[in-house]
Amino acid sequence: MISVTRLNNKEFYVNCDLIEFIEATPDTVITLTTGKKIVVEDDIDTIIGKIIKFKRKIYSDLPKTVKAENLE
Repeated sequence: MISVTRLNNKEFYVNCDLIEFIEATPDTVITLTTGKKIVVEDDIDTIIGKIIKFKRKIYSDLPKTVKAENLE
């Protein structure tokens, strides 16, 4: 989950796995896989940065189970 801010300055959390796409129209609009649209203050680059940070955090402690030479 990542935090985003609505236009009324209220912070809430979005499941970033449900984000289908993000667009600037000029407000930033997040469209979820459910079809729901959310207008937020955060710009696209900020949201992408939060998603990357979140994914790195949850996947960084996973054990490595596949060796690179076995991927061919």
